[in-house]
Amino acid sequence: MPEPVPEVKPEGEDAPPADGDAPPADGDSDDGGDEPQSTELTGLFVEKPPSNVVAVAGSDVTVVAKVDSTTLTRKPTMKWLKGKWMDLGSKAGKHFQFKETYDRNTKIYTYEMKIVKAVPGDAGGYRCEVTAKDKCDSSTFEVSVEAAHQEEQADILSAFKRADAGEDEGELDFSALLKATKKKKKAEKQEPEIDVWELLKSAHPSEYEKIAFKYGITDLRGMLKRLKKMKEQPVKHSEAFLKRLESCYTVDKGKKIVMSCEVLDPNAQVKWLKNGQEIKPSAKYVMEANGNVRTLTINKTNLADDAAYECVVGEDKCSTEVYVKEPPVTITKLMDDYHVVVGERVEFEIEVSEEGAHVMWCFEDQELHKDKESSKYRFKKDGKKHTFIILEATLDDIGMYHAWTNGGHTKGELEVEEKELEVLQDIADLTVRATEQAMFKCEVSDDKVTGKWYKDGVEVLPSERIKMTHIGRFHRLLIEDVKPEDAGDYTFVPDGYALSLSAKLNFLEIKIDYVPRQDPPKIHLDTTGNMVSQNTIIVVAGNKLRLDVEITGEPAPTVVWSKGDKPITETEGRVRVESRKDLSCFVIEGAERDDEGNYSICVTNPAGEDKAMLLVKIVDVPDPPENVKCTGVGEDCATIIWEPPKFDGGAPIKGYLMERKKKGSSRWTKLNFDVYESTTYEAKRMIEGVLYEMRVFAVNSIGMSQPSLNSKPFMPIAPTSEPTRLTVHDVTDSTCSLKWLAPEKIGAGGLDGYIIEYCKEGGNNNRFLYLMSKYTILIKRDNQSLLFFSGTDWVQANTDICERQGFVVRDLPVGEKINFRVIAVNIAGRSPPATLAQPVTIREIVEHPKIRLPRELRTKYIRRVGEKINLTIPFQGKPRPVATWYKDGKPIDPKMVNAHTSHVESILFIRSAERDHSGTYELVLQIENMEDRATINIRIIEKPGPPQKVRVTDVWGFNAALEWDPPKDDGNSEITGYCIQKADMKTKEWFTVYDHNRRTNCTVSDLVMGNEYSFRVYSENLCGLSEDPGLSKNTAVISKSALEHKRNPYKEKDMTCAPKFTQPLVDRTVVAGYSMAISCAVRGFPKPKIVWMKNKMIIGEDPKYLMQNNQGVLTLNIRKPSTFDGGKYSCMAVNELGKDEVECKLDVKVAADPEKQ
Repeated sequence: MPEPVPEVKPEGEDAPPADGDAPPADGDSDDGGDEPQSTELTGLFVEKPPSNVVAVAGSDVTVVAKVDSTTLTRKPTMKWLKGKWMDLGSKAGKHFQFKETYDRNTKIYTYEMKIVKAVPGDAGGYRCEVTAKDKCDSSTFEVSVEAAHQEEQADILSAFKRADAGEDEGELDFSALLKATKKKKKAEKQEPEIDVWELLKSAHPSEYEKIAFKYGITDLRGMLKRLKKMKEQPVKHSEAFLKRLESCYTVDKGKKIVMSCEVLDPNAQVKWLKNGQEIKPSAKYVMEANGNVRTLTINKTNLADDAAYECVVGEDKCSTEVYVKEPPVTITKLMDDYHVVVGERVEFEIEVSEEGAHVMWCFEDQELHKDKESSKYRFKKDGKKHTFIILEATLDDIGMYHAWTNGGHTKGELEVEEKELEVLQDIADLTVRATEQAMFKCEVSDDKVTGKWYKDGVEVLPSERIKMTHIGRFHRLLIEDVKPEDAGDYTFVPDGYALSLSAKLNFLEIKIDYVPRQDPPKIHLDTTGNMVSQNTIIVVAGNKLRLDVEITGEPAPTVVWSKGDKPITETEGRVRVESRKDLSCFVIEGAERDDEGNYSICVTNPAGEDKAMLLVKIVDVPDPPENVKCTGVGEDCATIIWEPPKFDGGAPIKGYLMERKKKGSSRWTKLNFDVYESTTYEAKRMIEGVLYEMRVFAVNSIGMSQPSLNSKPFMPIAPTSEPTRLTVHDVTDSTCSLKWLAPEKIGAGGLDGYIIEYCKEGGNNNRFLYLMSKYTILIKRDNQSLLFFSGTDWVQANTDICERQGFVVRDLPVGEKINFRVIAVNIAGRSPPATLAQPVTIREIVEHPKIRLPRELRTKYIRRVGEKINLTIPFQGKPRPVATWYKDGKPIDPKMVNAHTSHVESILFIRSAERDHSGTYELVLQIENMEDRATINIRIIEKPGPPQKVRVTDVWGFNAALEWDPPKDDGNSEITGYCIQKADMKTKEWFTVYDHNRRTNCTVSDLVMGNEYSFRVYSENLCGLSEDPGLSKNTAVISKSALEHKRNPYKEKDMTCAPKFTQPLVDRTVVAGYSMAISCAVRGFPKPKIVWMKNKMIIGEDPKYLMQNNQGVLTLNIRKPSTFDGGKYSCMAVNELGKDEVECKLDVKVAADPEKQ
């Protein structure tokens, strides 16, 4: 990361470029305008943006910056930032436009930022940063947006013109007038702003935040900067600082920053302040003083280091600001578009470059937050993955969704459509005569949709006269031989859709009425068609009810419909009354649950009155089932129960439909396609060890309910299989030891342990009755309680779960026949039991004692003195036998030998063996009058003593004869041999003559004449050689005798020969420039003269050649040969007896250049 370059506070538009920097002048102040020397040679800007940019609302504003690239090795990179970290490059478009140009002559880059139609929201602090390899520079500036002047609105017509109309500019737009009015009001509100700044200038700094909040100032840092400029005093020379801190510093988060200034007095003490608080030296803050330079280094900067810093010397101080840039978080996986149906779940997912990054989600221009009251939206973070979830999409959710980070933006569009069934052909009203045929026909968009036909709210059932067909998308109702009672409202209701198609069947007949002069009114109700029972009408919610009641009477009677005591007088609307001649129609459009109740019709005329009561019952889809939960699980199945819905919709519940899904998945799987009548269901074909969720739909004759709430997650887990190889290991008068192996199949539930149960013979020991409970066992595993049961007559032997594969059942009655079984237990429950083939009689079996003596103890057991002896003798026998140890026929002495006996073995232990421990040991095993014996012969040995009476018995020639007597102490072991050594009396050095000599005599040969010898002998047994030898009492002297040496006649061999090459020269091919050598071998006597030749020319004293002769091996070294050195080389050897010559060919090749190839 390039080191940040301190920013220079610009003086004006005509600030000199970096190349024209002048040396600093004494006494320059911190905020003075004449500080051209503060721009160092590393500065990149030739022209910086002005410090204050004023824009008029609605107009365009352009900011220009220029960079000199004459000293740069690569193209510079420009960034435009708003505030501290918002990169405007991601907002490039209609509002923010960026332009870059390059002048090849001056090598200057020009960067422009254009704000199109500035708005008040564009006001604030901006910063431009330019970087080029190891160089960096930045400049800050303020943009303020002012309201348009009233004088500019003098032209009323121009206020109505649309600014973006183009060719239609002449047309009027009255929205501009509204905007102008708003701007005028806003300008009037901003008039007291002058008073706010005056108030801030005179207020204490602790009240700045309160005043800013009161008057709506949100940019506190910009306010402080402006207030600081307003409070600036005339420039005065500093008496303490030669060079002040730069106006600001910029550093990346996690990097190091160095701030330095120069003081007048090199011995002056300085204080460093951060936001007015003194900084203490630490590993993070390093303060240094080097002559007049004072330096503050901040290591590993973070966002908390973004603050104002001051260096204080006495009463004088200089200040600066540090901006810490947080690395932008980019979006690595963009958002996808979604097209869903109403009610479906939507998940917008993105991935960012860093974990824990902040992501802002927006819908259109509105930021989305998690609402505690509403659970419609959910926000999920998983490492670098961020997900925005809409649980149930509605039509209001249609639009564009955005995800913002401080370094990236992505968007995705959501389209939601209703799941509707399109009606291609509606049902038409029919008017037929008696005995004719009536056919209702409709067409829908889905050929798989089924439905039901209703007449006046009552389902139409097929018969010989009435037939219903469904062919493709067409549904037909055919009525043969139409009768008067067939007249009424017919409705087709598709299954699963809130839709109904209705039409009316009118029966046409010719009546001849004989009307008397006065006839009392009469209500003619049709109780055979549209009523399920006497005066009861059933209507499906959402459908239309039309009740045509025939009225007779002379004169025409007056009709009044009422619901309860409230008359119905409306002739229009959803619930209305229609009147015709001799007919009164009661209509309910889109029936609702509130429409259910008792209705009455009353007709009156002067001749009398008639009244009828009707009960209208509204039926609907039921409510969702409740309390869906799992009550039991198996290896691949689970038992689910639920409660019926509170409201059945007015129609009996026909059954239920079930769905399941894996936890964390959004895909539901149907478990049944035919309705299931019970409220208990066993779901099968599940995966063991996977979490599932269930939901249930209720179905009645009207349709299917909404899904129930998801059940709590459950996991199918099966008990293990039964333990294997249950056997009886041992039986005593009150105990029985059992052993077994683990179950063959354990499964995902694991294995917690085993339960051991027993019962007397004749009890209920059926293998399949282990689920019947009499004794309750509560076992805890991972703070979860597991409830198990044992059989009717079975008794549990262990109080806690047994984790081992063996158990001893105690306190059993003697002589009883007992059945045993072992059950494996895990979180899913108890396994089937493992049982014995027959009961076990609780009685100890008498077994003859038997000692099983190890093979190594059946022979003599030999150990050395001081070694440890630990003998383990296993035995068997029941009841427990009594073991007794004897040594040489007497009981052992506990002070010398220790013995320990268990129920299966006896141990003989000697800590440190001595010679006295040798002997015959006998183990006697007794059970009542039965016994068994075993004998062990133990011998403790050590090294033997030295041989006795070693002597020289005879000396002759170069030989000497020795004899000796065996040692007195053989170490309690047979002597295996002797070691004989000799020593010259002059040197006194001993040499071994014989090893492992078995006899007590030997003959030493090959003695040196004239020497005197002494001898010593070591005895040897299984432990090794004796510590001390037996020395000979006398010596052996080998005397000298007169000897004559006769030399063999010697004839000197003639070695002269002519030169002859035994190894010729070999042809060579070498690479030019690499030293090489050729060699050959020659023999000859006298020594021949060697001559080397090239192309038959003798090679002289040329330094390029080096000739060597090493014992007849001749070598010619050629140093870095060239192509000129190639040719035939020969070597000639010459002496007085003749000469010989060999030659070879040398080729020198030039190495090829790989680059040219």
